Amino acid sequence: MADPFKVPLNALRAIEIVARGGTLSAAAAELGVTPGAVSQHIRRAEARLGVVLFERTPRGLTPTPALEAALPLLSAGFRQVAEAVSVIEGDRRGMLTITTAPTFAARWLVQRLGRFTRENPDIEIRFVATAQLVDLARSDVDCAIRLGPGGWTGVVAEKLLPQPFFPVCAPDWRDALRTPADLGRVPVVIDEGTMVDWAAWFRAANAPMPKLAGPSFTDPILALEAALSGQGVMLAWPMVVQDALDAGRLVRPFAAEAKTDLAYWFMTTEAKRRSRKVRLFHDWLMREMALSSGGPPQPGPGRALSA
Repeated sequence: MADPFKVPLNALRAIEIVARGGTLSAAAAELGVTPGAVSQHIRRAEARLGVVLFERTPRGLTPTPALEAALPLLSAGFRQVAEAVSVIEGDRRGMLTITTAPTFAARWLVQRLGRFTRENPDIEIRFVATAQLVDLARSDVDCAIRLGPGGWTGVVAEKLLPQPFFPVCAPDWRDALRTPADLGRVPVVIDEGTMVDWAAWFRAANAPMPKLAGPSFTDPILALEAALSGQGVMLAWPMVVQDALDAGRLVRPFAAEAKTDLAYWFMTTEAKRRSRKVRLFHDWLMREMALSSGGPPQPGPGRALSA
């Protein structure tokens, strides 16, 4: 029987990393070896296969068409191996690693996680709060909760709750806001990284949009804090402001809200979603979201997405 691994796995790993990064040093750093060792891996693999894998150019090593054709399969294979190791390690440690955006974490999830840990004292939570998408297949992160339109590729996603958006402000501003036109006469808090915009809300309110002005923030948590402290009116969606609305710290000066294709999604991978800890967290999350929304979440179709 022919050996299916004509090239050692270490060499295949080096080839895959170089093909992604284009340099021997990048592969050497990731593998913990010298650039010379990586170069030797490549030369020996080319000799065994009888195929040139890289073109040597002034800009670095460029994959040949033969390697380009095989690279997606090679990368997918190593992602699956890394995911399998992560699943084994994670189940052994009893640790659940979750990632989500800092605003959602601070304003909704962290306040409720204590209930999950009380229900599941054998599961330790590790939290990765970041606005950046995390590659769930290559990392030890078990699952993600993300706001977006869906349509990512690489892992399995379940739609949790759609998120319309609307203006919110501290109670002191309510009397100054009788009509949407009044927004042109009060400070408007701008979140520079938001996925929603005032023009869409004014269209939903069937009102012309005046010129808006006010403080601007690159961090959404700071923008929300500014609104909470009475610095102006801000566009927001239910999951990050519902607790503040319920407590009376924020109010909705207008009933109009804009519908969007944005929703919260629960994201994991095919392998990780089978683990007990991920199933328990998913079911708990669905219950908590149902409590927050006053009804059951409406699961959407599962999709493959890369977090």
